[in-house]
Amino acid sequence: MRDSFGTRASFEGHHIVDLGAMARRFPKVATRPVSSRILLENLLRHENGTSVTSADIEAVASGRAGGDVEIAFHPGRVVMQDYAGLPVLLDLAGLRDAAAVRGLDPARLHPAVPSALVVDHSLIAEAAGRADAAALNLAQEFDANTERFAFLKWAQRAFDGLRVVPPGKGIVHQVHIEHLAEVVSERSRPDGVWLHPDTVIGTDSHTPMVNGLGVVGWGVGGIEAEAVLLGEAVSMQLPPTVGIRLEGDVPTGILATDIVLALAERLRRHGVVGAMLEFYGPGVAALAVADRVTIANMTPEFGATCSFFPTDSRTLDYLRLTGRDERRVGCIEAYLRHNRLWFEPDFVPDTDDRLTFRLDGLRRVVSGPSRPEQARDLADMPAVAAAAIGAQRTESTVLRDGDIAIAAITSCTNTSNPSAMMAAGLLARRARQRGLAVPAHVKTSFAPGSQVVTDYLDAAGCLDHLAALGFQVVGYACATCVGNGGGLKPHIEAAYDAAPAHLVSVLSGNRNFEGRIHAKVRSNFLASPPLVVAYALAGTVLVDLTRDPVGHDREGRPVLLDDLWPSAAEIDAALTEHVTRQPFERRYAGIEEGTPDWQNLAATEDACFPWHPDSSFLRSPPFFDLPPLFAPGAPVLRAARPLLVLGDMVTTDHISPVGQIAAWGPAAGYLREQGIAPSAFNAYGARRGAHEVMVRGTFAGTRLRNELADRGGGFTRLLPEDVTLDIFAASRACLDRNEDLIVVAGKMYGAGSARDWASKGTRLLGIKAVLAESFERIHRANLVRMGVLPLEFAEGVDRLMLGIGGRERLSLATPLADLVPRQNVPMLLHRADGSTIGFSARLRVDTAVEMDYLKAGGILPYVAHRLWERAGLAA
Repeated sequence: MRDSFGTRASFEGHHIVDLGAMARRFPKVATRPVSSRILLENLLRHENGTSVTSADIEAVASGRAGGDVEIAFHPGRVVMQDYAGLPVLLDLAGLRDAAAVRGLDPARLHPAVPSALVVDHSLIAEAAGRADAAALNLAQEFDANTERFAFLKWAQRAFDGLRVVPPGKGIVHQVHIEHLAEVVSERSRPDGVWLHPDTVIGTDSHTPMVNGLGVVGWGVGGIEAEAVLLGEAVSMQLPPTVGIRLEGDVPTGILATDIVLALAERLRRHGVVGAMLEFYGPGVAALAVADRVTIANMTPEFGATCSFFPTDSRTLDYLRLTGRDERRVGCIEAYLRHNRLWFEPDFVPDTDDRLTFRLDGLRRVVSGPSRPEQARDLADMPAVAAAAIGAQRTESTVLRDGDIAIAAITSCTNTSNPSAMMAAGLLARRARQRGLAVPAHVKTSFAPGSQVVTDYLDAAGCLDHLAALGFQVVGYACATCVGNGGGLKPHIEAAYDAAPAHLVSVLSGNRNFEGRIHAKVRSNFLASPPLVVAYALAGTVLVDLTRDPVGHDREGRPVLLDDLWPSAAEIDAALTEHVTRQPFERRYAGIEEGTPDWQNLAATEDACFPWHPDSSFLRSPPFFDLPPLFAPGAPVLRAARPLLVLGDMVTTDHISPVGQIAAWGPAAGYLREQGIAPSAFNAYGARRGAHEVMVRGTFAGTRLRNELADRGGGFTRLLPEDVTLDIFAASRACLDRNEDLIVVAGKMYGAGSARDWASKGTRLLGIKAVLAESFERIHRANLVRMGVLPLEFAEGVDRLMLGIGGRERLSLATPLADLVPRQNVPMLLHRADGSTIGFSARLRVDTAVEMDYLKAGGILPYVAHRLWERAGLAA
């Protein structure tokens, strides 16, 4: 390891990189955001003259603009959830198999950095509104996922440095902030013990929640995380920085949910895609750490990479509250103060862009009906809902348009926030005291992200009141927020089938994309936990909760929201008395041991995983042996046929859904061929280890609108035959004719979750390129890492202007070897009448290392080749 700038130093018996020494040489270091300084420290600590050079470091230290500098970032940790983490570990298992075939000891292949996986995505809240809901759902989770869990237990034993938190313990991001996050890492190396800032990447887009503690980290696809686990750096352009000055005091009655939903609307409008946000100003110190992590959690909804809050004394108090060792807390403070990484109230960071966000003018808001950034004033909800319903007017004796079918307190975004949760509990208590009840058509559920939440609500005397309104705990997992809310109430399902109404969900989550929450629920609204309870009581969104009654008491008198809403003093008193350190210490002691069901799982201790040839859950991954998409010396695209033509905001949910596998379609057909009944299909997310299922589920989102098809969902029109087929069948027909395939799309392609199967499935369909107006950060990177070419229309050009309707073909004559990152490339559009139009597109391969991945056929063959080279073997 090199030290070109003389920054290696000692501090209290540890080795460190001294940023003060760097600031004396490069004064701009002292004015850059704290998050940028942490990236600089990472580069200094990993300088090697090849992937990290002195020129790279000098460019960052000199404050060159983001987007012009390419860096190799080495995260200190990896955090995964089971849906995205399982494919990562499956690929590592496949790599062990490949190592064994080459005569290497597979038991020597382990993660290169500390890693953790939390099983939190596979619970489905089928049971709800009953005292034993959590136990029933957990039992069903184990029953439906025995194979997956046995594999994870094998991985827990097989891989050194991997921690697995079994089912039923909490949501990954809440477990992360309450237990796993280090803030400052202490690592033993051959030359001694080092201190450095905690950095992390995670296989979930909401990994930035940990930014609220002063930890730099963001979400990536599982493919990228896998490379980090194998010792590779994250190759990236230095993100642009945006400073967000917080001013004013939060008004009484406004919760972190209201702040973050208003922020999402403002930041999407401003434009911060791919940026590192850093919060500063007087409003930061006024925010509780729980509010900061709620804000940081929704970074992907802003479109950003990070939403960073530097560490301060309130952060340390939070670490103590959540059970961290006092010695470590003291070490964290001393190191961060010494190394100029501590929050300074008057500091104004030198960022590429900045804006001011006032807290004092905020009101209660709800976001919807289909995107998190659609923040609406609470009073506007009846009009918003009516507009979403439109001309449809379906009424029966059971259902009306605007009825709330699902009301869920769910997601780490808000269940990690004691103020929001206590407000919900206290509101429920008052509602019960007034004799209010939830209407029979509303399915209510409560899925906390940590067992500590129920501890303090129980201690405050609120848990029973929530349960009495139907908000019994359904499990400690993502549940409704990730689309695992289960079915509607049976009589509502039947009524809907007889006379479909425009049903609505209200949830305290972070995602409300169309079709995500439930196939029969058309509009979805995000709200704070107490507002979820209030709407559940009202039973409809066609009510103005600022004026209209939530319900009527036992005497028939109207009960308003203000009658139920607890005061700030009441909430604070309950927090002070009941949110204490002891429950955190108790709940997180031995968290990796799991329930008896986990402990009783049979898991092999072999170095290589024993694949079962008939498994429909776990199959040996194919990605190390796929033939390359691009032939050497050949044009990148030869009259490529559009398999899909899509509009704006196509999310990874559209591309690779995680919900229940429908009884029709190619995935269902494949499972039936394996002898599996529809009742046992499970969810796409649970079958991420079975590539034959997942490729057939690619572009199968029920709300996907392919402009080539005459119906919604996973269909296209096969040309020139002019017949409608499912996407999988059409792709195979085109590949059999040796046709190149491309996807054409609008803006914000790949928004949403960091779902590696959205790119893996694209690759397995044989799609060579995606041509879009713009990409979301994670999905663009995932496409490259799977060997698929992302292309962006030049400004002012799009599919509509070019008239791309499906009968056209697209060509890019340049061979892959001649392409360079971010270049403009000449494209040709071949019309059906034989005419051609030339236009320009931008190659969205952003770094030289990404180009290496693409030329290798993807990051997995690239990493495997490097491993074999290090072992002295040919690839």
